[in-house]
Amino acid sequence: MASPASTFHTYDQIGRREDLSDIIYNVAPTDTPFITSLPVVEATGVLHEWQTDTLTAAAANAVLEGDDATTDAVTATTRLSNTCTISDKVARVTGTAEVVEKAGRRSELAYQVVKKTKELRRDMEFDLIGVNNAEVTGESTIAREYGNMGAWIDTNTSIGAGGSDGSVGNTARTDGTQRAFTEDFFKTVIRLTFASGGDPDYAMVGPFNKQVISGFTGNATRTKDADDKRLVATIDLYQSDYGDIEVIPNRFSRDRDCWLIQKNMLGIAYLRPVGMTNLAKTGDSERRQVLVEYTLECRNEAAHGLVADLTVS
Repeated sequence: MASPASTFHTYDQIGRREDLSDIIYNVAPTDTPFITSLPVVEATGVLHEWQTDTLTAAAANAVLEGDDATTDAVTATTRLSNTCTISDKVARVTGTAEVVEKAGRRSELAYQVVKKTKELRRDMEFDLIGVNNAEVTGESTIAREYGNMGAWIDTNTSIGAGGSDGSVGNTARTDGTQRAFTEDFFKTVIRLTFASGGDPDYAMVGPFNKQVISGFTGNATRTKDADDKRLVATIDLYQSDYGDIEVIPNRFSRDRDCWLIQKNMLGIAYLRPVGMTNLAKTGDSERRQVLVEYTLECRNEAAHGLVADLTVS
């Protein structure tokens, strides 16, 4: 059915203002649970160092009455280190882009700096736990890199065939043959960690294996509440023989890895915390650099555990 003759439509209209929302929707995740859980310390040099120690194994201990005291052997501490990495993001906006009227933000430069800061923090999370990277001391043509979690954990691990553990930050682990994640693997590494003196606070996994853990049966029977029509189908706190372990999903962690983390036995050491610098103006644009210089402080790797080489589908 046609409109009446000479009816003026919006299709004919000139000068209609655009209907553009003043909100910008961004679904990209910005949560960084690993970084958020780490204690923060200060680094004062490019090479950040710390010490570890241990006690002799417990043994039967009885001495004769009145006997002379026997001097026991003493051991030195172990000195460990990790190299600080420089990471940055740079935003550049023209003078015109800054002054024209915009929807959703008043200053294009400020908006882009906020975005770059969030992106930098995501990069840090990914570098710390989402890749397998060994320490690189660097030189004038090679960027410095710290050894991340994959290059440190070697005492309490369960790995696939052909895989190998990292070592003291400067040797990356080798991926092995992937296998399905089972509760037995999980319980074994929890036990190994406890036997080594660790007391993990949480398990960190990717999205796929978070659902696998939620399928672990333990000693519990899942039930549904007929009154509120809810079915419990998730595990956020795993009650092990050695204590409760929170289960945390991380979008930036490799899905093939399940980490057991004791928070006070890790740290993030900042030589230069995240900050913004105005870069030199070379024309009709403004540049801002968001930069951080930091490293991972793995205070004692035996406090943590890793179930590696898990299938992800």
